[in-house]
Amino acid sequence: MRSTVWIVLAAFLNAAVATAAVPPPLPPIPLTTDLPSAIDSQLPALGSTASVELPESEQFQIGYMMMLQMRNQHQLVGDPEVEEYLNTVGKRLASQSAKGAAHFHYLCVNTPVVNSFAAPGNFVFINSGLFIFTRTESELAAVMAHETAHETQNHIARELVNSHKTNIESLAAMLATILLGAVSGSGQAIEGGIVASQGLAAQEQIDYSRGVEEEADRVGIEYLAAAGFDPEAMADIFQKMMRLEGIQDSWVPAVLIDHPITVDRVAQARARAAQFPPEPDTSSPDYYIIRARLRVITAPSSENLVRYYGERLAHGDHGIGTRYGYALALMDEGQPQKAVKRFAALLAAHPDLHLLYVALGQAQARAGEMPEALATFARAKRLFPLNVPVVVRYAQTLMQDGKNAEAHRILLNLFNLVNPTPGQIELTARAASAAGDLGDAYYYMGEYQLSQGNLPLAVKQYQLALTMPHLNYVQRQRISARLKEVKDYLVRMRARHNS
Repeated sequence: MRSTVWIVLAAFLNAAVATAAVPPPLPPIPLTTDLPSAIDSQLPALGSTASVELPESEQFQIGYMMMLQMRNQHQLVGDPEVEEYLNTVGKRLASQSAKGAAHFHYLCVNTPVVNSFAAPGNFVFINSGLFIFTRTESELAAVMAHETAHETQNHIARELVNSHKTNIESLAAMLATILLGAVSGSGQAIEGGIVASQGLAAQEQIDYSRGVEEEADRVGIEYLAAAGFDPEAMADIFQKMMRLEGIQDSWVPAVLIDHPITVDRVAQARARAAQFPPEPDTSSPDYYIIRARLRVITAPSSENLVRYYGERLAHGDHGIGTRYGYALALMDEGQPQKAVKRFAALLAAHPDLHLLYVALGQAQARAGEMPEALATFARAKRLFPLNVPVVVRYAQTLMQDGKNAEAHRILLNLFNLVNPTPGQIELTARAASAAGDLGDAYYYMGEYQLSQGNLPLAVKQYQLALTMPHLNYVQRQRISARLKEVKDYLVRMRARHNS
């Protein structure tokens, strides 16, 4: 995690007066220029001036770099099904705020620690351990609502501004330490690292703020209820977390903000929930499916999940999550033929769930039933034409069958309308290369390098793309425009750092 310090530091130095003779690395250009607009929240924001002193573009750069570092160190669950579900729930909550949902990003951290945290720039991270720990969709949404409230109320920006005024290098080290601690779940490591990086002055910035936490709980429960979730769930999940041994020391969901869970805090959440009309929990089938999926794909190799889910079925648990988890575990254990039968039975009972089409198609492909797999995916794409997991898994299966040009086409059709993740950009580049479209292959590898923050390598990829024969007019104009945009950005940034 040591390199996190320098990546986060680069983001701050991009907007600050240079403190060293050698210019730092340049921050990445976001995939879209549609950066978050100015906050116009009608809710009280304790840190309302922070967004003025720390522009939202800078906040986005910091959060994006932290996300990239975690992704590059394989700390994130890069699963399209999980990513889609978390963002569906998260944006349902964020849409209840005056800030809106468009610029929020919800990601899953691959760790069993029961933890979550918010980062600058509307990035919210949910640990797989926390997701599995919840028992209802409303409990998961309650934690996500709390983190979303930290973002909409500018709590994190306020803390960053306070630190930004003191010592940029120490702040970068502190953020990196907090990020490492949030993943490992060690509250003592977090506090110790902060003291080491900031000295005793850090205490002024990390002292627990009861007002901030109360506001995040209060605003979060408003989002929870307005989005149609059970408002009682916030108190429920707090109470369950309070029972975990040492949880008060290990749950640090927001940058620079501790989360002590007390009896008073649970009681306050219950009192707030009573102010809203009762909303019985109606957890979606997707919740149970993704919860089971996370359990399977993040489990250590020593864990026998076929036995785990088999025993649950034997004891009468025939819920959709258990049945899905058993079939997925069978496929993961090298028994795809058995998985095909179970996924087919689930899909027959729930023909409206896209996740079941995806699972069945993947199981059929692994079982060597490629025509059946492609037929399943083709049907799913007709039913869910803009669903990211459906199209991504369909493209991967097409590539397995040597149908690379078709895979490239459907990926382009999707990602012209939906912003892709870095991994999905790389998949598009590989599909283009396998299809023999080297111009597009180099172009999308340039886009991938751009998403990774490697601007010089992105420039090289665009330049290579322009040397490819048989480029049509649209391709050449698109590549040339992107190359000019990145080159101009590099010139501006170097000029700023040298001034």
